[in-house]
Amino acid sequence: MGPSGPSILILYYFIMTTKTKQSKSSNVSPKEKNWEIKDRTYILTNGRAPITWSIQTRNTPRKPLLWFNEETGETRELRLTSNHPSLFIDEQKGPALLEHVMFEDGVLFVPRNKQNLQKLMSIYHPLSNGNLWEEVDTAKEAKDEIDWIEYELKALNLVQELDISHIEAIMRTELGSSVGQLSSKELKRDAYNFAKGNPKLFIELSEDDDLKLRNLANRAVEANIIKLTDDNTVFKFANGKKIMTVPFDQHPYGALAQYFKTDEGLDLMKSIAKKLA
Repeated sequence: MGPSGPSILILYYFIMTTKTKQSKSSNVSPKEKNWEIKDRTYILTNGRAPITWSIQTRNTPRKPLLWFNEETGETRELRLTSNHPSLFIDEQKGPALLEHVMFEDGVLFVPRNKQNLQKLMSIYHPLSNGNLWEEVDTAKEAKDEIDWIEYELKALNLVQELDISHIEAIMRTELGSSVGQLSSKELKRDAYNFAKGNPKLFIELSEDDDLKLRNLANRAVEANIIKLTDDNTVFKFANGKKIMTVPFDQHPYGALAQYFKTDEGLDLMKSIAKKLA
């Protein structure tokens, strides 16, 4: 026995409704699939912050405002209104109450109840996605801030934990030979400032295995225990005897630090450390 008349009508309605939904879903951007309803903020790119900046919100013959559907190959006209549920002109019936959009000081806040405007700004407008403006990613900003704070805390803790000679080695990269004129208190104060201002670099320097050796090389030259020729190519003892030639592609103090790791250089390093002590 076949289905009755009412059953056929219900089935037909279900099929047509499903087809309509599929048709609509294929005629919008895939970005709408995981769209989150929330407040959004947009800023003009490249640091622009004019007092006001208006954007185009409707398609006209002279100024097209179109969205191209990559999946279907269809181009759809856009128009932002306050009285239609859709951005697409082909889905807007009756009179249109146009909406005007304006950045102020380079910023535009769009509340969660303005979904069409948000989707125009984030998805459909040809000037979106960083071309003229971009959405502020508050979650990413929060993560970046947390990362920075954690780097800062780690760097500041290192200043407390490291011995003064290690701190001196780090600060020599920042202050050069003038680090030798500082008291331990001045050195630590400057280290705290360096760690706070550039925590990632401070941490990287603290973990550099050759840092102390380069610092030793610098101190040896400053104390005239050894000498570096004016052209930065040869290290010599105070009596003029050659220690080593700096390889062409290396920094002189980095090269001497590497030399300290050799059997011959190890004796020299111990001798220099003893004299400096």
